[in-house]
This record gives sequence, C-alpha cells and structure tokens, in this order.
Amino acid sequence: MTKFLLPTLGAIIAYASNTNGFVIPSSARISLDCRYAAATTTSSSLFMNKKSKSKRRSSGGGGFGKKATAINIKTKKATNPDFTYAGSIRPFPQSPTRIVDPAAVLSIPDYAIDGVPKKRGTPYEIEIKTPEEINKMRASGRCAREVLDIAGSIVKAGVTTDEIDAAVHAACVERGAYPSPLNYRNFPKSCCTSVNEVICHGIPDKRPLEDGDMINIDITVYLDGYHGDCSEMFVVGGKDALDEKGRKLIQTTYDCWLLAMELVKPGVNYNAIGKTIEDHVKAEGFSTVRSFCGHGIGSVFHTAPNIYHYAVNQELQDMEQGHVFTIEPMICEGDSYPYMWPDDWTATTVDGGRSAQFEHTLLVTEDGVEALTGKIETSPIQFWEEESAVRKGIWLGTSKDAQARSNELNSR
Repeated sequence: MTKFLLPTLGAIIAYASNTNGFVIPSSARISLDCRYAAATTTSSSLFMNKKSKSKRRSSGGGGFGKKATAINIKTKKATNPDFTYAGSIRPFPQSPTRIVDPAAVLSIPDYAIDGVPKKRGTPYEIEIKTPEEINKMRASGRCAREVLDIAGSIVKAGVTTDEIDAAVHAACVERGAYPSPLNYRNFPKSCCTSVNEVICHGIPDKRPLEDGDMINIDITVYLDGYHGDCSEMFVVGGKDALDEKGRKLIQTTYDCWLLAMELVKPGVNYNAIGKTIEDHVKAEGFSTVRSFCGHGIGSVFHTAPNIYHYAVNQELQDMEQGHVFTIEPMICEGDSYPYMWPDDWTATTVDGGRSAQFEHTLLVTEDGVEALTGKIETSPIQFWEEESAVRKGIWLGTSKDAQARSNELNSR
C-alpha cells in the first residue's frame, strides 16, 4: 500500500493552467506527506533514507494518507455535487464498515480502534530484521498472497468491489489476520480496489465491474504483529477483453517492476530502483507517478526507506541483508499527476488515463532478494507473466532459494 510522498500541488496547477483540456476545480483537495527540512524551504532534496549527517528526527515514517510531519498542503475539500471527475469512474454507495472481533485474530494493530497509528518507525534508520522477525514476515507475506489470490479469483463482470472487500475481510479473519487498511487513519474498508484511472487507494463500493476494466487489488494483512503487503492487476473478462494499449500498459508496468526487483541485493543503492523504472516506462511512452512511493514495512505499516519509482539524482542509502520494503510502481498511460476525490482517499490520474500497479514485500538476502508475498502453489499465472520480456513465468526472487521455488512452480 502506497505512501503519499512529494508535493504535487504546483505541478497540478501548472497542468491545469497550460492545457485546453481538463481543468481541476479549485475545490479539489490535495493531501501531501512532504519530506522537507523546514516549511520555509523550496528545496526538492529528499530526506527519507538519504545519506546525511544531519540530526535525525524523532518522528516516524507514516504514509497511506499520513498527515505531514513538516508540511501539509491542502486546498479546500470539495463539498458540492458538481465535483469534476477526471475519467469515467464514479463513486458508488458503500456498505457499512466491516468489524473485526479482536478475539478472532492473533493481534490487532494499534490504530484498529481509533484510526490513529501510535507506533512509528524513523525516517532515516532502515531496520534490519532479526531471523525471528523474518519468519513472522514470511508468514504474513504468505497470508497476504493467499488473500490476494482469493480476491482475484472472484473478479468478473457484475461483481462489485464491495463483494471483493467482503471476501478479503473474511479471508483475513479466517487466517487469524487483521486487514491492515481497515481504519488506518479512518480508511473505511479492508482492501483497496483501484479501477482504470484510479492510481491507488480506491475504496470498495457497489459499482459492478465491467468487461475490459483494469483493477488493482491491494492487500495488506497484520498477522501476529507484522504486516505483509502486496498488490496485483486483474483484467475483467481476461486478456481478450482488454484493448491493445491497456495490455501494453500492464505489461510495461509488470516488466519495469521486475527489472527493479532484479536489482535488489546487498550493496546496491536505493536510487537504482527509480531510475530503472523510469527509464523503462518512458521508453514505452508511459509515465511514472512521483507523488506516492514504496516503503519499509514490518511491525510498522509504513517506515523507512522510501522507495522512489522515478530517477533520484542523489545518493541514498545502500541495501543491506535484512532490509524489508515494498516496490510498487504506479504507471500511467497519460499524465501521472494525482487528482484527489472528495473522499480524501481515492487518487486518480488528472487526465482520466488508466494506471497500473504491482507490489511485493521484499526481503534483501545474503545472495539477492526474496519476495515474501510471492505466488504459491495455487496461484494462477497471468498473461503478463507468460509474455514478459524480462523473465517469463512466476518470479519469486533472485536468491538461490527463491529461484529454486520459482523453477518448481513454473514446471507445473
């Protein structure tokens, strides 16, 4: 699940001022998690996981709609019924928020009751997980994968995203896990369902899916004190129901994600991830979202490091064995500026163009990387995996153990 990252208000105003097309109403709200040294600076330097001798802040990593620690830029929240939507997707009625009985799960996160996260990581120090923590994260990652596969299996025309949320909620609780998005800063549902032009944080509702829809389902579970986070694309009606540009968008997103994950190993600088992603998608005619990022994860939902999905022209920290984080690029067929709905969560593209995303929780190992949320024996294979120019078949990592499991699954 993504983090708000850098301020986009100026970029969006510039877009609206210089186009004869879609114009953003002044009532739209932008909420930004900005990482600046002080509210008065205009520097674009990145302070999360940057190599620096500056005094460390005591505040945490945050994200997923987190209120900014340094700057929180907002425009007036839309309150009128004439809010201008960028594309064809509209909000539908939502069912009541589902409840988790604390006795039915192994543990609940500290925000489950009041919506306010109390435990925070740091913006600079990247936690090195202990063997015990890694074992727990493998369990939460496996759980998240099982739930995501269940959610994907019911994607078809006529099914609502609320029905997907109900299935996700039930699958989490059946496994003793709490659905991490639920009540995180008052998010009302147990997963995110982002359809077509929705970049991320789409709220499940009563809209029936239609043939040709592209949907990202984002699952995070909290199992025995640790989060596992993953997302995947699904096409309503399958490959044949999707137009050529939509297929290319998903394939490009998947391939740039694989290219970035293949880089992960001890000693690699974190800035290599974003450059690899941006170089690949730009060459294919697409754009990468800069306002949201991947993140460190563990007992805290979002923590250091920030994972940028675009080129960062400064040295960041180097990866070390035991680091755990997500890579989750959001790639758009048009402009990548986010446009916020009045619900304060749903982020769409500013021009109504479609967006695609994939996500794994990744562990840096001694000899490479392991996808803790990788596919399992019962996971289906999608057309973008079969047709990938980077690596065909199921990808579970580059470590010796991960490659052995990949080969086993791909030989089925």
